[in-house]
Amino acid sequence: MKLHFYKYQGAGNDFILVDNRQKIVNHHNAQLLAQLCDRRFGIGGDGIMFLQAKEGYDFEMVYYNADGQPSSMCGNGGRCIVAFARFLGVTGQETEFLAVDGPHHAKISETGDWVSLQMIDVDTIHKDADAYVLNTGSPHYVAFADNLQDKNVFADGHAIRNNDTYRANGINVNFVEPHREGYFVRTFERGVEDETYACGTGVTAVALAMAKHYNKTGSIETPIKVLGGDLNIRFNYDGNAFTDIFLEGPAKLVFEGDLEI
Repeated sequence: MKLHFYKYQGAGNDFILVDNRQKIVNHHNAQLLAQLCDRRFGIGGDGIMFLQAKEGYDFEMVYYNADGQPSSMCGNGGRCIVAFARFLGVTGQETEFLAVDGPHHAKISETGDWVSLQMIDVDTIHKDADAYVLNTGSPHYVAFADNLQDKNVFADGHAIRNNDTYRANGINVNFVEPHREGYFVRTFERGVEDETYACGTGVTAVALAMAKHYNKTGSIETPIKVLGGDLNIRFNYDGNAFTDIFLEGPAKLVFEGDLEI
């Protein structure tokens, strides 16, 4: 069969998107999905998403990592699928959709390339030595780093993701250092098993962890620089729980095409 696909990117985090409202594509073939995400033998992407109809919502987001396995929530993927839904005419400037971690509200700019995505509330952050560990829809490890631009994120991230504590379930590893009025972040993602140009749930985790680390409360806005561009996280923190968390940034169509599968 011929697969019609679209390629989107959000701050360099790139995804294959498929309109599967008619459920034409059976997306339970991990080997096929991994091949589609392969950058040499397929379309290439950090993951693949299927936009599907869902009663009570504008649509459902079904996401797989680049290894073809079902994934936890992907923040930049969520922003890209909102832009995709707007492109298809499924939604207007605001939407309610269902993802693996529950319902999400999002708003897209009039130009259609800037998306604000509401993330799940967070009320638990653990410490692992000097690092912070929390779940923002996906599990994240947040650690400070010096000279982050020159850090070997693949080697150091791979080691943490595969240590005795995290090997079984995996974890995304984020390294952070202060940058202007916010932070610079680089992330090693499980499922991709490599550094990516951006990670939406990762920068969200960093922003929350930094608020806790520096004892900041109230309404907080945190700009974050990643390898693929700039993102923004805003939220409320009362010292116990993080609420009204929004991940904001670009989401752009790169190209579309057809592939025989």
